[in-house]
Amino acid sequence: MKIVFAGTPEFAAQAMRAIEKSGHQIVLALTQPDRRAGRGMHLQASPVKVFAQEKNIPVLQPETLKQNHADLQKRTAAQEVFQYLSGIDFDAMVVVAYGLILPQAILDLASQNGRHGCFNIHASLLPRWRGAAPIQRAIESGDADTGVSIMQMDAGLDTGDTVLVSDLKITPQETSASLHDRLAVLGAELMVKTLNDLNEGIRITRTPQPVKGVTCAEKILKSEAEIDWHLSAIEIDRRIRAFNPFPGSTSSLDGKQMKFWNSCLPSRANINQDAIPGQVLDFSGDGVYVQCGEGVIEVLEMQKPGGKKMGASACLQSYRTQEKIMQFKKD
Repeated sequence: MKIVFAGTPEFAAQAMRAIEKSGHQIVLALTQPDRRAGRGMHLQASPVKVFAQEKNIPVLQPETLKQNHADLQKRTAAQEVFQYLSGIDFDAMVVVAYGLILPQAILDLASQNGRHGCFNIHASLLPRWRGAAPIQRAIESGDADTGVSIMQMDAGLDTGDTVLVSDLKITPQETSASLHDRLAVLGAELMVKTLNDLNEGIRITRTPQPVKGVTCAEKILKSEAEIDWHLSAIEIDRRIRAFNPFPGSTSSLDGKQMKFWNSCLPSRANINQDAIPGQVLDFSGDGVYVQCGEGVIEVLEMQKPGGKKMGASACLQSYRTQEKIMQFKKD
């Protein structure tokens, strides 16, 4: 089939690669405009754009798809995208972590002339965790399971009927980075199966999402990164793992902001009845034990300002003295 693909990050690019490899033809890629990133703040193309260019697939990068946008330049670009879509031959549209809202006019266009409509890969078991950050919020909330939902898109926020769903377990040591990679593979497989079924004329069952069980996965903000050591060890552990790789949990030690990349709940740790939240209790091989508002967390991986990620014990060796109490604090 001929596919219009809309997506931006690596999660989307993995699905795009799988679709192209399976024999379907991607006739257009829509992706976010190039963004400045890295230490040099140079413009960088999205993973979807990089792959599209490798395969000589046309790429459009509008800042919005709203044809009535107040900004004339953005409005004109959106109108040009719609005209381009109206003039090409395609069978279905696939949307994966695109970052722009598809207006009703484009959803309608994807269903005209015998087309199959717009399909979305969403990294949760809908209707749980609709929205921008389903992977992070699932880990932060301590969910035991998550998965991928292939959804027939409508104008709502992740409210469309599901056509294929598959679940997987969230491990106790899962980070958003590791879960992202597993879900990306699963999502690509499910989307290829959906397109193959459509191409072979196999009937696809659309299942309306239940009214009960709706939760919203709000966008992760940098302001959430700072650790509140008065929270329980369970809550802090979940947040450290949920915010890896973005935005990375932070806390200050001797005025320097440290980043926390991985942690776990120890089976046992030294208990100090006089310890205060944020206090380093002991070293544990590669990690360190830290007192929380309730319980103790074992921090496994950290990073100094300007340094590399490393085991927490090695990261803190230069701060280790017998006389001084090490305590992480909020800025």
